[in-house]
Amino acid sequence: MSAIRGRGLPSLPSLSRFSELNVRTYVTYGGKPGVYFFSLDAANLPAVWAARRFYHLPYFHAAMSSKEHGGTIHYDSRRYRGSAEYRGKYRPTAEILRREKGSIERWLTERYCLYTIYEDQIYRGEIHHQPWPLQDAEAEFEINTVAAAAGILLPNTPPLLHFARRLEVLIWPFQRAE
Repeated sequence: MSAIRGRGLPSLPSLSRFSELNVRTYVTYGGKPGVYFFSLDAANLPAVWAARRFYHLPYFHAAMSSKEHGGTIHYDSRRYRGSAEYRGKYRPTAEILRREKGSIERWLTERYCLYTIYEDQIYRGEIHHQPWPLQDAEAEFEINTVAAAAGILLPNTPPLLHFARRLEVLIWPFQRAE
């Protein structure tokens, strides 16, 4: 994540750029498709606090690193509290390809809101972004217990992998979903 800031505020170098890792699912509520997060790990404690406090998102503070070597990204994350850990590497294997309407890639990425639950109520945060600039990808997973920490058992099947170097996203405050 980079250039994170509140509307009308400047980006602060020490607070606006940090690594993030999430476990999410795709939902529809009230006819509107969106994303629901089981967990989000981030390397920035003030961002974790703010996201939990103001957006009621399940953020966790984690020691994280992301380094690129020869086109391969080496990514490590270890949650400070709990047993969630990820260590692996990935890289794009093709050029950016615009995905066709009706494809699984479009279905997964054409989501324009986030959902969260707070005090037994469902809240929606509208988001805006351009179509994802997806590239096919490959990965090697050394350790991945992040989904299990959220109570999710991953299937023993090959994953569908894509890579996007950058995507600018705008998010509005969450409001109760009716």
